[in-house]
Amino acid sequence: TVDSATLMNKGLEVIEAHQLFGVDYDNIDVVIHPQSIVHSAVEYKDGSVVAQIGLPSMHIPIQYALTYPERCEGIKTDSFSFSDIARLDFEEPNFEKFPCLKLAFEAGKKGGTYPAVLNAANEEAVYAFLAEKIKLSDIARIVEKALENHKNIESPTLADIVEVDKTTREYANSILKANMTLKV
Repeated sequence: TVDSATLMNKGLEVIEAHQLFGVDYDNIDVVIHPQSIVHSAVEYKDGSVVAQIGLPSMHIPIQYALTYPERCEGIKTDSFSFSDIARLDFEEPNFEKFPCLKLAFEAGKKGGTYPAVLNAANEEAVYAFLAEKIKLSDIARIVEKALENHKNIESPTLADIVEVDKTTREYANSILKANMTLKV
């Protein structure tokens, strides 16, 4: 997906981990894993690591989310085989190469309505990219411009978030219409 190519998906997952599990941003690390076998890992205070490992498919996590806490037999592609996988590679993300990931960390740390702005601007920029109106690298520029333009609401209501989402989408589209992406 486009969000995988820009690593925005990982940035949104960082915000999600912070919000759902109360983990401080300084304790969340992102690593690039080309094989897409390790879906998540948690390091406990004793130093042990528990990982969720499986074939690169979202059907199992979605099924588990729908059936939690039960484990149900469902759609299955193949059984997992460590010997077929052979190796697992991990590397640090390059924040210069993937500015959307950096923007997501910054928006999450600022809190309030910044994550809503990040998401709305990203979605509009991705739509424009898919319509071949902008380059992939323009996505981060549009998101950055929307974040810079935003006046944060620190403790937003649902109505605030809905309004910020709407105004951010309008702002992102005004950038696209004015063809300002190269000036950002």
